[in-house]
Amino acid sequence: MNPDPSAGTVRQPLKFSVITVTCNAASLIGRTIRSVEEQDYPAVEHLIIDGNSSDNTLELVHRYMERNSIARVKHEVNCLSEPDSGIYDAMNKGLQMCTGRYVLFLNAGDSLHAPGTLSRLAALVQAEASQPAVIYGDTDIVAADGTFLRHRRLAPPADLKSDDFRQGMLVCHQAFLARTDLAKETSYDMRYRFSSDYDWAIRVMKTAEARGQRLLYAAVVVADYLSQGATTRYHRRSLFERLRIMARHYGWGIALGEHLWFVLRIFIKK
Repeated sequence: MNPDPSAGTVRQPLKFSVITVTCNAASLIGRTIRSVEEQDYPAVEHLIIDGNSSDNTLELVHRYMERNSIARVKHEVNCLSEPDSGIYDAMNKGLQMCTGRYVLFLNAGDSLHAPGTLSRLAALVQAEASQPAVIYGDTDIVAADGTFLRHRRLAPPADLKSDDFRQGMLVCHQAFLARTDLAKETSYDMRYRFSSDYDWAIRVMKTAEARGQRLLYAAVVVADYLSQGATTRYHRRSLFERLRIMARHYGWGIALGEHLWFVLRIFIKK
């Protein structure tokens, strides 16, 4: 068993890295930027990994950086803009750049739930004897204008295990914070275009479990998730990827059974 690297060490200020991947996201990124900008917790690094946008996304980012330089609560804001091979390639770039203790991926259009969200998470971690491998919480679904629609149907259990993801992605990617040392060992698999975050979260949890490291439920809403994200727009294709990922981790019997139940639920609702 590998020891927890935080055990027996002097506590440093807990720093969060928030990674936002963008490409021509000017219509969406404002809400995401504001939610990080308004965090009352100072030890925050916001990395914006841009896919060489041709709209005014970068102009909005530059204005954000200017505001941050004179803000009452300053954060670290950095932007990389260059061509990439898709969203998960950009996320891997962000992982290699981040310097926080925990990393959270917040897509353009998604937002942290409240100005005190990261303060609450930091307080929870600091109350622990050792820093958990993962902090996870709840998610609200919002419309394009940010209006609350509903709580996410899949709710995270209080005692999360990697096997729980046989039922699907019980924790939204935007409410799943991995400790950065662990996250950097577990890059996103570029074979998947729409559901690599599902595979990534399972692999992070499996590694944590193999090392005897805890997954901590925050019991707070961490993120507001945009209802029309990329996975929603390409729902059928993402489901086929999820089937392959589920089979890879849990076997084809479980994967086919869970997806059959998913289809039956659709007909039951009708």
